[in-house]
Amino acid sequence: MQTTVQKLSPVLVELNVEIDADRVTKEYEQAFVRASKSARIKGFRPGKAPRAVLERLLGPRLSVDVMQRLVDETFPKAAAEQQMFPVAQPTVEPQPLKTGEAFSYKATVEVLPAIESVVYEGLKATRPKAEPTKEQIEQELEALRRANSTLETPKKARPVQDKDVVTCDIEVKVDGEIVPGAGTVGLAIELSAGQVFPEIEKSLLGAKVGSKVSAFVDMPESHPSPALAGKKAEFVVDVKEIKERVLPPLDDELAKDLGDFNSLEELRADIEKQLTNQLKEQADTVLAERLVQALVEANPIPVPPSLVEQQARVSEREILYRAISQGAPARGLGEELRKKVMEESEVKVRAGLVMAEIAKKEGIQINNEQIEEGLKELAEQTGKNIAKVRAEYSDPKKREMLVGMILENKVLDLIESKAQITDE
Repeated sequence: MQTTVQKLSPVLVELNVEIDADRVTKEYEQAFVRASKSARIKGFRPGKAPRAVLERLLGPRLSVDVMQRLVDETFPKAAAEQQMFPVAQPTVEPQPLKTGEAFSYKATVEVLPAIESVVYEGLKATRPKAEPTKEQIEQELEALRRANSTLETPKKARPVQDKDVVTCDIEVKVDGEIVPGAGTVGLAIELSAGQVFPEIEKSLLGAKVGSKVSAFVDMPESHPSPALAGKKAEFVVDVKEIKERVLPPLDDELAKDLGDFNSLEELRADIEKQLTNQLKEQADTVLAERLVQALVEANPIPVPPSLVEQQARVSEREILYRAISQGAPARGLGEELRKKVMEESEVKVRAGLVMAEIAKKEGIQINNEQIEEGLKELAEQTGKNIAKVRAEYSDPKKREMLVGMILENKVLDLIESKAQITDE
């Protein structure tokens, strides 16, 4: 076998392979023997048809089968011989196959780029602040008050006010006709909480128990119900009950009710500690993203389009899965979002290639102990039993993904240790 390679671009090569005549003849004869044993030719017993008849009937198919077998067997070896790392299936242009003659084909394939050097020392990035503001602490305290509040009927009958919780029945109409299945009974709406369309909230203000109000809403085209999507709908709201939220006083008693706290100040300190930890985790995540962006900008290596497309498909599936799980209809991505996904996928692929090169240069490898630590972290994050997580990641593909994730984190730790980081 003889091979030559022509580089069409940093990530696209043309591989020319020539297979000697003896091997072609041998492969063809083996294929002919296999086919003749199973061929059913009218007028002949199985395996007894003359060769000329078999070749006339089976020849074209045999040639295709032999060419495919020769390509499948020789391409990986030829690529390895030329130190190429294909990332997609090749586009093959074979020459006609003739027994007794050499067979050649041309394979065009995307490959990993050759990375001569990588820049990863002295990258600049800023770390977000991880200190909660007084406003954030107060917001958390207010959320705790709200979580421990009660809903009470106003002592004196009155109309609906902002922030009330209104229990109501809703009927939905389009062009004066009721839309089956679109209404609801006994829905509790808290005003200013963003639960329903603003038009409905506005119509409820000033309404009394037993009254009906109407709100007209231009429904979005993306609404999951075909009967409502893009239509002007009338929401007829029948007010059944009005309640107001009563918040407990923000004092030591509330702190004691919430847990092992002796005073409001102890509760406040605990909230500040939790917020600090959350903000630190968020800051670490943002810093890692900024370092990756800096790494990509410092190493503008070319990336194979097929790898970018593969990553984009993974990202699209994740986006669609999240959308469906939140009740959105199963629709493809819009042009603008698709473009953004492709841009982000290119960054991810480039970063992955560069970090793999850094790991190779620095001799970073992942051992079984580190894999076990990664499995324990996953079990903790997902709340699953460690034995179940181990079984799940015994799958070779999943285990490979886990190793890649751990390796990426190790490389990021190295990059951070060598980076110029400033606080915002």
